[in-house]
Amino acid sequence: MTKADLIENVASSAELSKRQAGEIVNMIFDDIEKALQKGDRVALTPFGSFVVRARKAREGRNPKTGEKIKIAARKVPAFVAGKGLKDAVSGGRSGGAKKAAAKKAPAKKAAPAKKKAAKKGRR
Repeated sequence: MTKADLIENVASSAELSKRQAGEIVNMIFDDIEKALQKGDRVALTPFGSFVVRARKAREGRNPKTGEKIKIAARKVPAFVAGKGLKDAVSGGRSGGAKKAAAKKAPAKKAAPAKKKAAKKGRR
C-alpha cells in the first residue's frame, strides 16, 4: 500500500475528497514526525508505537577499499508492532511461539553434587 492508496481509502471511507483526505493524512504524518524529532514515543494502541532509538558510534569499513571509517552516533526512528497488529498479521493466533516453547519436554534435573573425599590424617 502506498500513501496514495491510503489517501484514496480514507477519502472513500470518510466520504471526503482526495484533497481533504490527503491533507488529513499529511497532518497525521507531520505530527508523528514532530513528536519523534522531540524524542517522544507515539503510541497508536493496538496498532503499534513509533520510537526513537539511539545508535552508538561505531567503526565500519569501506566495502570498496577495506579502509576503516568512523560511523557517528545517531538517532533512528523505529516501529514496534502492537498486539492487535501482530494478531491481525498472524491470522488471529497470538503467542504461538510461546505456547510451542512451553510444550517442550521438561529439562532434566542436574545430578546431585558429589561429596568431597575426607582427608586422612588430619584432626
